[in-house]
Amino acid sequence: MTAAWEQAGLWVAVVASGLYHGINPAMGWPLAVSGAMLARRARALPAALGLLGAGHAMAVLALILPFGLLASLATWAPQIRLAASLLVTVYGVALLLWRRHPRMLARIAPSRLVMWSFAIAIAHGAGLMLVPIYLGLCSTDADHGHRAAGVLAFGNAATALLVAAAHTLAMLAAGGLLAWLTWRYLGPRFVTRSWFNLDVAWALSLVLVGGASLLLLVPG
Repeated sequence: MTAAWEQAGLWVAVVASGLYHGINPAMGWPLAVSGAMLARRARALPAALGLLGAGHAMAVLALILPFGLLASLATWAPQIRLAASLLVTVYGVALLLWRRHPRMLARIAPSRLVMWSFAIAIAHGAGLMLVPIYLGLCSTDADHGHRAAGVLAFGNAATALLVAAAHTLAMLAAGGLLAWLTWRYLGPRFVTRSWFNLDVAWALSLVLVGGASLLLLVPG
């Protein structure tokens, strides 16, 4: 029963982080609004959101899938989870100490929404935050050595797709709602007022997730 609750909690974390990313204007929903306003077509809004979601999902998969394939080697699963937790924690601390965004992000035109969303998600550690959560959902079956690593790898890859899909859908739901409300009712002034800086909160959340994952790895 405890294991089932732990799995449910991890899925809640996947969806909750997606909702947070969707609300965060840094993940791009204001770009979808501005694009729709410039095009003067309501259909441009969901099209732009779809491109942003595609880039975000690609960034998530690019980071969590390799860890899942490595975790298929059940013997090394604890070490892999430890490395992932430390990586998330260190990245969060680095974001707290270094507030400037990489200049290369400014060189990607907002019109290239998939590439822009992918780069932003990587730079903010959006997919990285999901790594410890995803590894908790992965099947390693350390006590069932008769299962082939290939079978485990296939299962972990399928889990990676489910995590990316659930996370991205939650992101699109939250960001899409804000984008539609801004487009339909609130107007462009809401975009400028809502563009608050969540960098510190985001960096702290990375440290929190990484630290919690490290505590879970401590015996007893």
